[in-house]
This record gives sequence, C-alpha cells and structure tokens, in this order.
Amino acid sequence: MVARAYTVAFQGVEARPVEVQCAVTPGLPAFSIVGLPDKAVSEARDRVRSALSAMAIALPSKRITINLSPADLPKEGSHFDLPIALALLAALEIVPAEAAEKTLALGELSLDGSLIPVIGALPSAMTAAAEDRVLLCPKASSAEAAWVEATTVIGADTLGAVVRHYSGQAPLAAAQAGEIHTDPFEKDLRDVKGQERAKRALEIAAAGRHHLIMIGTPGSGKSMLAARIPGILPPLTAAEALDTSMIHSLCGLLDEGGISRTRPFRDPHHTASMASIVGGGKGAKPGEISLAHNGVLFMDEFPEFPRTVLETLRQPIETGEIMVSRANAHVNYPCRFMLVAAANPCKCGYLTNPARACSRAPNCGEDYLGRISGPLMDRFDLRLEVPPVEFTDLDLPSSGDSSETVAARVAAARNVQMERFREHIGISQNADAEGKVLEEIASPDAEGKELLLKAADRFGLSARAYHRILRVARTIADLEGSAHVCRPHVAEALSFRISARVMA
Repeated sequence: MVARAYTVAFQGVEARPVEVQCAVTPGLPAFSIVGLPDKAVSEARDRVRSALSAMAIALPSKRITINLSPADLPKEGSHFDLPIALALLAALEIVPAEAAEKTLALGELSLDGSLIPVIGALPSAMTAAAEDRVLLCPKASSAEAAWVEATTVIGADTLGAVVRHYSGQAPLAAAQAGEIHTDPFEKDLRDVKGQERAKRALEIAAAGRHHLIMIGTPGSGKSMLAARIPGILPPLTAAEALDTSMIHSLCGLLDEGGISRTRPFRDPHHTASMASIVGGGKGAKPGEISLAHNGVLFMDEFPEFPRTVLETLRQPIETGEIMVSRANAHVNYPCRFMLVAAANPCKCGYLTNPARACSRAPNCGEDYLGRISGPLMDRFDLRLEVPPVEFTDLDLPSSGDSSETVAARVAAARNVQMERFREHIGISQNADAEGKVLEEIASPDAEGKELLLKAADRFGLSARAYHRILRVARTIADLEGSAHVCRPHVAEALSFRISARVMA
C-alpha cells in the first residue's frame, strides 16, 4: 500500500503542491527519499527516525521509500520533515490514511519530536485552500497561516500531538489569526527645521507613489527627511497586506504570526550586493526591492552603490516585478515600490559651496553624479536639491504641518486614486497610469499643455519624462482636490523636474 500526504515546494512567492508518497515493502531494511531532494530534505530520514523513536514507535525491518512528486521539481528546506513523517505514519496505519491525504503539512522535526517553526506558512495556506486541504504546521507558524480564512489551519507542538489529533484521542483546535501590527511613528516632519520645499516633495511622492531623488550637502537633512516618509504613508489595504506578507513569510520576517498594516521601509547599505538588492543567491530568494513591495526603498549614498546594482533597478521600476533567473531557478517576484534616493552633489559633498568645495570643482560633481546613468535618472519623477540649513534656523520653532496632517492629505489623495482606478486592473496609483488611461486622467488644460510643450522643447525632455510630469501634475491636482490638471499643477511638477542646479 502507498500512503500519501501533501506539502509544498517554494518557487518565489508561489507554493507548488508536492505529493509525498510512502511505500513500506519487503526487502533489506532501508529508508530512502527520492524525488530531487536537497541535502536538508535527504537528512529528514534521520530526524523522522529519531522523532518516532522518541514516541516509542519502532520502524519495521522493511524497505521504506519516500517519493516526492513531481520528481523533476527541486525540493529544498526542512519543512518536508512533517509531511514525510505523516505519510510514514499513515503507511504504518498509526494515523488514518484518509486523513493524511486531506492534509497539506509543513514543519521541521527536532530529534525529540518537537515541531520547529518554518518559513512560508502563509503562501502554503493559500495553496492548501486552493487544493481544498487542511493545513498542518507547527503551532508557532499557525497564527500566520490562519490569515487565509479559506482553509482550516491546525497547529501542533509535537509529532505526538499530531498522532493524538488524527487518532481522535486529543483533537487540536483550529488556529486563530495573529494580531494586526501597526508600528507607531515617533519621527515627525515638524522635527525637520526648514526644508519646506523638500517636505512638499515628500508629500507629492507619497500621494502618488512617485520616485524621488534628493541631492544636497552633508547634513542638509536628506536622511532625516526620508526617515519620516513612513509616517505620512497610509496603512496597507487588506489585499496589499496579504500580498506583502507573502514575501515576508518566505523570509521569516513575520513577527509571532502577525500581519503588519505598516508599509515596508527598506534601507540597504550601499555595500549591498546585486543579489541582496534584486534577489538571488541559493534558491533565488527575494531581494530588498521585493521586500519593499507596496512600500519604500530608501537608498542613501545612491552613487556609492555599484553601477551594476543601480542599472538593475531600471526594469523593476518600470514593470513592478523582477524575474530572478539562475541556472536552476527562474522566479518572478513583485516589487512595486517607491524609490527614494539620496546623494551628495560630489565626492567631498560641498560642490555648491564655493568656500568649502574641493579644488576639482565642478568636475568632481560631474564625475560623481555621472555614476547615475541618464536612463536611471530619467526614471525619477521628482528631483530635489536640498540646501544646507543655516545655524540660525535650528533655534527657530518647528514649522510646517505635522506628519499626521500631511498623512491625512496623502490618504485622501490616494482614496481618490483608488476610486478612479477601481475598474483598471493593475493600476492603483497615478504612478501606474500609462497610455490612454494617463491621457484621460492627466490631460492638462490649454495653458498647462502649452507650458509643458514649451518646457519639453526647451529642456529636451524625453517621452518618459513628459509622461512622468503628467503623472506628478495629476497627483498635485488630487492633493488640491481638483478634478482637472491645470497650469499651476503642471508648473509645480516641472519645477521638481528641471529646477535643481546639480541636475543641469
């Protein structure tokens, strides 16, 4: 008799179903696992044998064969321990075979039979729901998986508890979803003295999910401004929270099974490798751009990142997804993020200050910012020069609106966009609009169009820049509650595109 249980193999955010077949046949005693397992899966036989021994269950002196089907799909990870043990227990008639076949299981076994939490419980629950099966997992992972209400999730502490559950001795209760976390923000925009134009740029960027680059001397407040972006962003919607948590679940970043409604804010160091930024490595894991999905990717000291890393951002910025291709894996990850970059105007940082600039000015600025290619720079909707703050301004009282006030305006603008794009699949913010949709929503009035055409001709704007200016103008109009894009909206959008001296 062949007993069956089910589990998953991860390919990106997709959890593909895997059938675990167990056959106990006459022959020399052996325990083999076939079906393209990696080292961690092959070692499962020793962990399973020890866990069963701890429960006083002796394996028969027969040949035990575990097949992981489909056999040509790579199997990686320690989460195969529990489904292998479950299929073996069904083959030994310790648990009902019918119950095992209706279960999708994942979990790592310790030598004493305890179940150790594993990553990927949330996407596994999605697969279990699609396959109409019950999800069995370690108790520590069950709260995360229970967010998928379309399937029943059972969490167990030990393999013994699993046996008692299926034998009817001590049934386990269905798991409850973890808590919704909302991280409080103590950093307020009012903490930043001066820089009112920069604060306005942050508000526009947050309202329409526009990419922003800030260039200014050291200590002008670029990083301080960026750190306050999460405080003005609206919380994730239910669909966005689940979508983002799927990626974080694969990386083990969900705390105690809870789902966060706070938008991700990722700030990798400029020494990060290309694999860590865009994804890759063993198993083609998601990178920082995918971990920032539906949130913010802040890249400080932007020109200091390796050129190859910066150039790989060009396609994900446009498409909102990244295909990580390796010799043994081709995985597609979502990465619809808002890129915020900060840079000094030159290597010494004081290009715009004649009293402190180095002897190589202005050539040092051209060489330094020249590390950012033209095609990549063209993808920034907002380009902002952040001037240094005078010492006398530091003693002035806080000015401008608080993060709470700005967040309310941003949320109102985003609600307008959600309603506008309700019937458009794949579009939720102005930054996503293109083609006919962009022409319908962002066509300026006659004066605005005349201004835009003159600026495009005067500054040699590309077609991409032309459309990005229209998107920003539409967002500015949304912030003002205007149904139409007018000349002042176009003028402000242009000012953030072509006014910075260091961008000339």
